[in-house]
Amino acid sequence: MAGASHAQTYPNGPISLVIPLTPGDATDIAARAMGDELAKLLKVAVIPVNRPGAGGAIGTDSVVKAAKDGQTILITINAALTFRRVLEPQSVQYDPLKDLTPLGLTTRIPSILAVRDDLPYRNFAEMVEHAKKNPGTVRAGTVGIGSVGDFTIQIINSLAGVEITMVPFKGASPAITAMRGGHVDGVALALGALSGQIKSGAMRGIVISSKFPEFPSVPTLSELGYRQNLLGVWLGFFAPAGVGPEVTAALVPAIEKVARDPVIGARLAALGMLQDYAPPEKLAEEIREEYRVVEQIAKKAGLVK
Repeated sequence: MAGASHAQTYPNGPISLVIPLTPGDATDIAARAMGDELAKLLKVAVIPVNRPGAGGAIGTDSVVKAAKDGQTILITINAALTFRRVLEPQSVQYDPLKDLTPLGLTTRIPSILAVRDDLPYRNFAEMVEHAKKNPGTVRAGTVGIGSVGDFTIQIINSLAGVEITMVPFKGASPAITAMRGGHVDGVALALGALSGQIKSGAMRGIVISSKFPEFPSVPTLSELGYRQNLLGVWLGFFAPAGVGPEVTAALVPAIEKVARDPVIGARLAALGMLQDYAPPEKLAEEIREEYRVVEQIAKKAGLVK
């Protein structure tokens, strides 16, 4: 035979989609929906693998260390790439711009502080007044140190001069369960995890990172006269650094199609999320700029040196 070889095309087998969140979170549901659509486009199985913990760092780190064949990819929120790296740099062993290959930003989600409906305070100003009179007694669940919820609490404490206690959980679902059980007063999470319960009146939105059409009465901090708004959440796809060009050539356009799919968009909207596609180079710029802003805010707030 002639020396011709038949190179395998990518993907040549199932793709593991690492989701650094607990199963059942709204962001997990969104990630799985996009993974399902990606599987149809690539004509291979895309298998969701939940690896929660450490504000997303555990799952992210597993992809950084994965084989560079594109058979393991990541869909993550920004917490593991910016917030946690600023607040606890010693616990993050990777640089997202060096150790990951951006594939595309797909989704934006406002962050929100919501509280139980049976509490005595009805809005942000009343919560601040209550927290000042009762230091340390207001407790809010988040998905861990370095998460957007943690940063939400830190920003509120710094700007409003209060001492809300941040209580970390390994996902939105356990944090919400703890709130329902009366173990915490509220939760600071991505809106997607709370949208349905706010609509039902089971909890009240107190403050949000950016206006959302379905909850126009929930204010931002700037609307309340503060100089800094809360930071929101975004969701993006990544591969390990060093993957071959055939990997990005297949994944980048497929992810863009998924991110612009109107059927997916309708499903995301129901979860409190908005489609907002950005290509790999813009995603890298977003990470770089957000890290700068987060670091600046954290230093001004006295969260880091």
